Amino acid sequence: MSYVDEVYDRVVKQNPGEGEFHQAVKEVLDSLRIVIDANEEKYRKAALLERLVEPERIISFRVPWVDDNGQVRVNKGFRVQFNSAIGPYKGGLRLHPSVNQGILKFLGFEQTFKNSLTGLPIGGGKGGSDFDPKGKSDREVMAFCQSFMTELSKYIGADQDVPAGDIGVGAREIGYLYGQYKRMTGLYEGVLTGKGLSYGGSLVRTQATGYGLIYILDEMLRRNGRELEGKNVVISGSGNVAIYASEKAIQLGAKVVALSDSNGYIYDKSGIRLDVVKEIKEVRRGRIKEYANEVASVAYTEGKGIWTIPCDIALPCATQNELNLEDAKSLKANGCFAVAEGANMPSTREATDFFLENGMLFMPGKAANAGGVATSALEMSQNSLRLSWSFDEVDKKLHEIMVGIYEKTAKAAKRYGVKGNYVAGANIAGFEKVVEAMMAQGIV
Repeated sequence: MSYVDEVYDRVVKQNPGEGEFHQAVKEVLDSLRIVIDANEEKYRKAALLERLVEPERIISFRVPWVDDNGQVRVNKGFRVQFNSAIGPYKGGLRLHPSVNQGILKFLGFEQTFKNSLTGLPIGGGKGGSDFDPKGKSDREVMAFCQSFMTELSKYIGADQDVPAGDIGVGAREIGYLYGQYKRMTGLYEGVLTGKGLSYGGSLVRTQATGYGLIYILDEMLRRNGRELEGKNVVISGSGNVAIYASEKAIQLGAKVVALSDSNGYIYDKSGIRLDVVKEIKEVRRGRIKEYANEVASVAYTEGKGIWTIPCDIALPCATQNELNLEDAKSLKANGCFAVAEGANMPSTREATDFFLENGMLFMPGKAANAGGVATSALEMSQNSLRLSWSFDEVDKKLHEIMVGIYEKTAKAAKRYGVKGNYVAGANIAGFEKVVEAMMAQGIV
């Protein structure tokens, strides 16, 4: 049995019931097999893969808080500090009922490679809770965030672990978390990113993941003789990533025709009116079905059929494993030629394989959605320097980082004889930097 297969079998055996983590590890190790087999003796002796797939630290804790009726509630809190070989742990906090240790391990593992690809000195981590902020009052969200940070503050810091936002954690939640961190530690430092502009946040951070997705998509298309202008784009989700991917795609001449949420989707063949979406999602915190009430010619459809809509480009920006093999086949049959992932592992392994086997351009999430964490690292730099860069300065740096990620990904794929396979390229490019640092630092 090869070293890769031995390590994967060990992961499955030692982490039962953590399907997403198994999936992420298998995808990465399979695409790295060509690299690992060439260095098997060296890596095996150093137990490199065993260390790579095992988090350095997992913190689990209870989060008691009081709701508006005076009832005490208890949620589970986590922080997975996965790998610090190239810098302090960096990765978001997710608040959603689906959160568990296995999902956070998958996200932390992916984050390690994603952060490496940015070229910035940040390691991989992830955290969160099964708390659901939907339907909660501001006071209830504050009560939860303050309790959560009271415990988490013991394990994070500007040079140790720098969380950010993720699903369920926006500007409101970051504000409450940061206020409590400052209260607990007495430190005013860049320990959280995604902060408000009045207390250390960075311009472009709100737009960063969505903008970055379009920047790398545009680069991939141009390098393959295609262009974004004039193309129809379907985007799943209607949160921060989807909204700002839509905004940048429209600015570059594309037409976004569909958006969704967990209940259903809208299809506007004349092009989504982004001003209406922003009013619904950012001002009213509403659901995407309300778009159909505002734009009379548009129908709202319940369910998960968004990938049946004819399009040139598909951007899954909602959640993991939202796009399966049947969805991939529908996209191909309806004219889609390019897919770029705005979410973390939104395509199943079968769907990813289908895209690659059928010659579709496919950019995986660890490369395509790295704009958010890249701009978070730029926020960390601004905090350390005690200054703020302009919108254009940050946006230019973001664009350069995303083009750089494409370059690293494409070159790594070509170097190992799999030109055009950006899944393998992204994994190889991210792996090489992390492994070089791990080998240099000894057995830690």
